[in-house]
Amino acid sequence: MNEWTEIRRKVLVEGLSKRSACEEYGLGWRTLDKILRNPEPPGYSGADRRPKPKLGPFLRVIDQILEDDREAPPKQRHSARRIFERLRDEYGYTGGITQVRDAVARARRHSKEVFVPLSHPPGHAQFDFGEATVEIASVRQKAAFAVMTLPYSDAYFVSAYPRECTETFQAAHEAAFSFFGGVPKKIDYDNTTIAVRKVLQGPERSLTREFLRLESHFLFDHRFCRVGRGNEKGHVETHVGYVRRNLLVPVLSFESFSALNDYLAACCYADLFRRVRGKAEQKVERLEVDRLVMLLLPASTFEARRVEQTTVNSLSLVRFDRNDYSVPTDYAHHPVTAVGSVEEVRICCGTEVIATHRRNWAKEQVSFDPRHYLALLERKPGAFDHARPLEGWELPGCIWLLRRRLEADLGPRGTREFIKVLRLLEHATVVELAGAVTQALDIGATGSDAVSCILHHRKERPVGLFSLDGHPQLKLFEISPPDLGAYRVLTSV
Repeated sequence: MNEWTEIRRKVLVEGLSKRSACEEYGLGWRTLDKILRNPEPPGYSGADRRPKPKLGPFLRVIDQILEDDREAPPKQRHSARRIFERLRDEYGYTGGITQVRDAVARARRHSKEVFVPLSHPPGHAQFDFGEATVEIASVRQKAAFAVMTLPYSDAYFVSAYPRECTETFQAAHEAAFSFFGGVPKKIDYDNTTIAVRKVLQGPERSLTREFLRLESHFLFDHRFCRVGRGNEKGHVETHVGYVRRNLLVPVLSFESFSALNDYLAACCYADLFRRVRGKAEQKVERLEVDRLVMLLLPASTFEARRVEQTTVNSLSLVRFDRNDYSVPTDYAHHPVTAVGSVEEVRICCGTEVIATHRRNWAKEQVSFDPRHYLALLERKPGAFDHARPLEGWELPGCIWLLRRRLEADLGPRGTREFIKVLRLLEHATVVELAGAVTQALDIGATGSDAVSCILHHRKERPVGLFSLDGHPQLKLFEISPPDLGAYRVLTSV
């Protein structure tokens, strides 16, 4: 550029002749003419596209292959090398692979989809699940993390669960609404089977009962993306990737999912004090605008759960979500209802809750409550030492000492008597029973009736004196003192 400027100045201002300029700078006439006509180098521009005598006849074939790839599975689409091989073997192409690669790259650039920037009104949200690896209680496992975003304020909330299912879907909504301090008026979703039973024509959807129950409780509206068009909720799609790269790297390690969710909630809260590019306010300030148009949180709480109708089998087990849970043996072969939440599984017969277990998120596992089988073992004491539900049942040493005493005193009947003592756990805690057993051993009363009597006696509490504090309405009444004359007559005799 320095030489270009110097030549133009010498010829056009100082009067240097063109012949002298060509000799001094070693230029041709055409080059000098170009310098004098242009204040800066114009660059190269071909007048016409260069012909492609070898590849030209095959450009339509390349376009057709790429068009057919749109319907093929993403992992089974043509690479540039595969297109070159097909042109060479099937169509007689004699050129090189470089020209094919350039042509494929140009065609793919032209076929890439272009999107329209959208304006998001306050009070609207988007929801999606992602997947990441976490370490819970020293066990590395896959976790599903739910992300709800408010595109207007760019606020987001993340919660993690062992798996994506109906109850975690509902729990994620409840947690996000609580974090935002309100319920969005409308939420965008993809066509997850948790919410959509069947995709109908156009935007119509047949929705699942549990999704409708969630929507009815919080009263928000929904919008589902077109099938295969997750980009229609691109704001949350972007945040799913952002959360995985920023909040979950390196692999997080926590003792429980509750601790992990506390950490994620703290990260979401800290992010509210960040300013979004192109916006003057922080996210927390824009969130206030979102809240103004949000729906109020309902006064009643929502139970995130899934309900399944099933039947207890002959082993007194109920199958729910690929795992088995025990119930009292009296309910074997009965129809029951299993209600699963994120933390626990309740099993009901009619209106009565007959068993409660901690939720097991693995598969093909069995959760036993030994107390459920004690009534059956009382009738079949010979199975006591081989009963699978009792394997690993940790009881205080005094209880096992009682068994040895009973079996030494009563022989074979001692096992049945010991099971009767264990059945007291149906209405008492292990600590309470251990205290009663210890007292029974001290006084030498080892029978089940004696232990039961001691247990009930220890549970009794003295009646406290009645006070009128907190009962101002009772102060208006006057009660005459009782006549003790008859009692005095009896005592004087």
